[in-house]
Amino acid sequence: MTSALTIDSSNDCYFDRLNLNKVTLSDVQAHYGNGMIRFARLCHEHQTQGSCHFIDLAELPPGTSIGRHQHQPTEEEFYFVLQGQGVMWRNGEEFPVQAGDLIRNPPSGEHSLHNPGPEPLRIFVFEVSVSS
Repeated sequence: MTSALTIDSSNDCYFDRLNLNKVTLSDVQAHYGNGMIRFARLCHEHQTQGSCHFIDLAELPPGTSIGRHQHQPTEEEFYFVLQGQGVMWRNGEEFPVQAGDLIRNPPSGEHSLHNPGPEPLRIFVFEVSVSS
């Protein structure tokens, strides 16, 4: 979620399971968005046997955002809103999101996410490979 993100790959065993409520989140600026969000990379591509690039958990405090960014033609990303409400911008369209929403960010698509507040916005993000 940020260009400066470093991944600890010292334990590249296959991903098995974890509890999202027990994950430690770090402060990062995501794609040059507003403020610092809380973030954890739960799994990266070397820990799965499929086409998954990564699985992330992020929490956007009120007033923060994931900046507008574009994915490659071979990448498809999904945001699942776990908690809170926000405003998503995707390919020129802006729309509200809330807990329970699953949003597809298509290959080559541009998107961003903003939390106008007052509660934290918690999302589960995963990206997969697709044929171009």
